[in-house]
Amino acid sequence: MSVSPLLATDDASSERPSFAALTLGSIGVVYGDIGTSPLYALRESLLHAAEDGISQAEVIGVVSLLLWTLTIVVSLKYVALILKADNNGEGGVLTLLALAQRYAGRSTALLAVGMVAASLFYGDALITPAISVLSAMEGLKLVSPQVGAWALPLTLVILTALFAAQAYGTAHIARLFGPITLLWFVVLAGLGLWHIFDAPQILAAVNPLAALSFVREHGLVSLAILGTVFLAVTGAEALYADLGHFGRGPIRLAWSTVVFPALALNYLGQGALILSQPQALENPFYLLAPASMLLPLVVLATMATVIAAQAVITGAFSLTHQAVQLGLLPRMEVRHTSAEHVGQIYIPKVNLLLFLGVIALVLFFGTSSELAGAYGIAVAGNMLATSILAIVVFRRAWNWSSLRIAAVMVPIVALEFVFFGANLTKFVAGGYVPVGLALVLLLAMGTFVRGTRLVQEKAARDAVPLEELCAMLRRSKPATAPGTAVFMSGDPLIAPSSLLHNIKHNGVLHEQNWILTVKTANKPRVSAEHRLLIEPIDDRFKRVTVTFGYMEEPNVPAALALAKRQGLKFEIMQTSFFLSRRSLRALAHRGMPNWQDRLYIALYRQVADATQFYRLPTNRVVEMGQQLAI
Repeated sequence: MSVSPLLATDDASSERPSFAALTLGSIGVVYGDIGTSPLYALRESLLHAAEDGISQAEVIGVVSLLLWTLTIVVSLKYVALILKADNNGEGGVLTLLALAQRYAGRSTALLAVGMVAASLFYGDALITPAISVLSAMEGLKLVSPQVGAWALPLTLVILTALFAAQAYGTAHIARLFGPITLLWFVVLAGLGLWHIFDAPQILAAVNPLAALSFVREHGLVSLAILGTVFLAVTGAEALYADLGHFGRGPIRLAWSTVVFPALALNYLGQGALILSQPQALENPFYLLAPASMLLPLVVLATMATVIAAQAVITGAFSLTHQAVQLGLLPRMEVRHTSAEHVGQIYIPKVNLLLFLGVIALVLFFGTSSELAGAYGIAVAGNMLATSILAIVVFRRAWNWSSLRIAAVMVPIVALEFVFFGANLTKFVAGGYVPVGLALVLLLAMGTFVRGTRLVQEKAARDAVPLEELCAMLRRSKPATAPGTAVFMSGDPLIAPSSLLHNIKHNGVLHEQNWILTVKTANKPRVSAEHRLLIEPIDDRFKRVTVTFGYMEEPNVPAALALAKRQGLKFEIMQTSFFLSRRSLRALAHRGMPNWQDRLYIALYRQVADATQFYRLPTNRVVEMGQQLAI
């Protein structure tokens, strides 16, 4: 799932690009991953079928499977259906989760589906850069065996440079993604078209009966082949994930006029080449090109795969940010790498973990063929989760009848179950990598969600109701300090511990005291008129709620500045922000199992500083300590 914020812009400061520019941009960002699949998808699929030699019918059958997988999964499911399920113009599996929760209510089952999808995505984010760049560099072996020996070291160098560049942002080079990837698709189409007439019988693959006949004749063996055929649609989820950046129209136009025709022609061309020259099965993509054009093709393929890797890396940053906003992961340090592109972010911890994981995969597996065994499970699982959430949205939000859902979605879900099962056959060959990673992340997310709820419940049991405290303070009348104090609280009905400690230790109360709660809406963005809610409690206390969308960057001072529109005084240099810094310790036989308590405490310690996360001015922040047993 490639969620790329590279081309996101601030509507207040810049105009939305033209339809043509958005279409070109979607070709570069949305289709980078799926566009590099011809490097390995057909080769790996046919290698599974070629253990006892390969026949003409098998080549035609596998190519037919590739074409109709693209048609059903991408054209029908994503382009025709899922793109319509936007949440205020935004897409992505966590967006779909928020949309489903809006209409069906917050349930543990829906949350679990969303967490599974997010966990599986990180497996895709690890494998995509590794297999894409490695498969491109392996073309050097056809240029020269001596040069080909450098494929692995060069892959490591390119990936290291790619991850190192993330801290500096990629706004300037992002504008080149579209033209380069467009050239890539033109080359794909040209090479394929050039070879189709080497064996015109390959055109029989357009008939879906060729695919069905292949599956029927090969029985259970076809299950393993379907697992490699699925490589052709990895990256399809980016159609939905990047909806907010490009819009439904440009994404659909790019698919129907450029991407799908180019992919179809290239797979047909590779199939025709293999029919006419069976030895081309070694590397049918690169052997489409004449010898004199092989090195330029390797260079272009490398550029295309780097773009595909870049898209999935930025997607990991974007998905992590959404998961943090939705409370699935601890707060993390988020850096903005562009003043013009507000959606372009860099998360150091995620970048480091991805880099270490990708390098480890390249060194461990060594070749793209070996890595292909690890690919697919994560994407297939993510697609299944998307379909399940989509069914909820279609039923609750769109009011589809059960009969209509059965007619449209059941065949798609059934096919995706087949693909998921097919990819599970590759578990021992490498599929354990994304599955293991997903299980670890699912455990971490589940522990963090449950632990946070228990901490909030514990704090609520030990806390003082805010209304009761205000009544006590009206009677006791503590000393008054000038200015405004903002006390951040997770529960607007409970007196924040920082307020209680301030009164206990300092014995003063500010002229104005705002009890601030930051909430995340189940929509991507919140308008200025709905950003700030102020409820007076008495002359000195106000309950303030600031709401951000799950795709927005929380900026508390900017939100509080909106108080002036409501006739209230707010001066940042006369305001102090009071934060509670909790220290947690585990107690046996309470809450979660002891090991899970310790895991939650370890995760909690990774929480980024609230001052930085909420963009509070550091010279206006006061922290008060609190110890809590869970």
